[in-house]
Amino acid sequence: MKLLSALGWIMGFMLTLPASAELQIEVTQGADDAVNIAVVPFAWLGRGELPEELHRVIASDLQLSGRFEALAVNQMLSLPSVSGDVYVRDWELLNTEYLVLGQIKESGADLSVHFELYDVFKGAVVFQQTIVGRDLDLRDMGHHVSDAVYEALTGVPGAFSTEILYITVVESENGRIFRLNVADADGHRVRTVLQSREPILSGSWAPDGDRIAYVSFERDSRPAIYIHNIRTRKRQQVTNFKGLNSAPAFSPDGTKLAMVLSKDGNPEIYVLDLESQPRKLRRLTRHYGIDTEPSWSADGESIIFTSNRGGQPQIYSMRLQDLEVERLTFEGDYNARAVLANRGDGLIMVHRKQGVFHIAYLDLNRGFLRVLTETSLDESPTIAPNDSLLIYATQVDGRGILAGVSIDGGVRFNLPATEGDVREPAWSPRKKKIFNPILESDLKSPDKME
Repeated sequence: MKLLSALGWIMGFMLTLPASAELQIEVTQGADDAVNIAVVPFAWLGRGELPEELHRVIASDLQLSGRFEALAVNQMLSLPSVSGDVYVRDWELLNTEYLVLGQIKESGADLSVHFELYDVFKGAVVFQQTIVGRDLDLRDMGHHVSDAVYEALTGVPGAFSTEILYITVVESENGRIFRLNVADADGHRVRTVLQSREPILSGSWAPDGDRIAYVSFERDSRPAIYIHNIRTRKRQQVTNFKGLNSAPAFSPDGTKLAMVLSKDGNPEIYVLDLESQPRKLRRLTRHYGIDTEPSWSADGESIIFTSNRGGQPQIYSMRLQDLEVERLTFEGDYNARAVLANRGDGLIMVHRKQGVFHIAYLDLNRGFLRVLTETSLDESPTIAPNDSLLIYATQVDGRGILAGVSIDGGVRFNLPATEGDVREPAWSPRKKKIFNPILESDLKSPDKME
């Protein structure tokens, strides 16, 4: 290993470095039929000051979804923390449909958060819950409340208690610095997992939400695939073949890793069994064309991949049982980087239209393709675990940023970083349930939003 590369690696391998380049959310388009909701500041029943204003976290989450329009606190006519103090006429005057009310109580080293979802039209609480955590958990508790409110009103589980993996490239006096970062879904609490002067590519999540896989060029400027547990900070190199080692993707059960290798001369798709000893490597494709960018079907029985075997990049599916290949895309002369929606009924991909790269959604049941983005040079789409939103990388004013759009195209937002170019996002699976409710109402559910 060259001395410079070695020093760059030693300095770069500083796990979970604090990072200042947070993502800044800018909602550019909300749903036309957004629900008017007010998240009232929660009452604090304890000593000192809270490190986090819970209502801001919740309001920001719901606003980000595009399905809600959150009322500013300075427009509220009253600030009730329990339903018994709600004066309905105050909120009717403001055309508010729902309220989120709450109290935070101090109990020894724990904090108890009780919240209520109040239907202004019915004049009644339709959902309530109490959760317990520590003061360091407050932002996570806020995301939990957002998820609960979102699900109560839409019937769809929220995705606010999730994380985003992404790569930033920052120019410095000594050259480019690559960082592999993890942030909350709202862009806050950025942690740098890996920093290097050599390229980092293709970050992806395991279904447990603890492990990630990625490609790093840190050793002798050659690509290799690594698996990294971001909770325990342990990692291992899993490939070191000559040529390409790229595009790692975990199977739905986390026991296998699909990847692209060119060790036999041509880029082909392989699957590595992570549980066998020694680990078994199975070659899936055998074609003179380029086969790349594997992803998995929800049941783990098929691989979705990009191939130019038909002359132009298109999306194909291969059954692992018999290696039978089926072409999935026919519209357009370029379709690539595909991922299945978690329900398995739709395909998110990069689609070229009139020479411009956009993100598109293909309904696999009806064969209908819808272009979702209006920017250019769009790439690397990743979808939320509840299939409501997707994030992708794009270029704005010559700078790489992340942007988001809802599956129906009605909601749009940007997530530029405070420094550097941002690329290759990957949305985590839903987090394990952290807060077990100690009180959950059996009240009548509210009417679900369409």
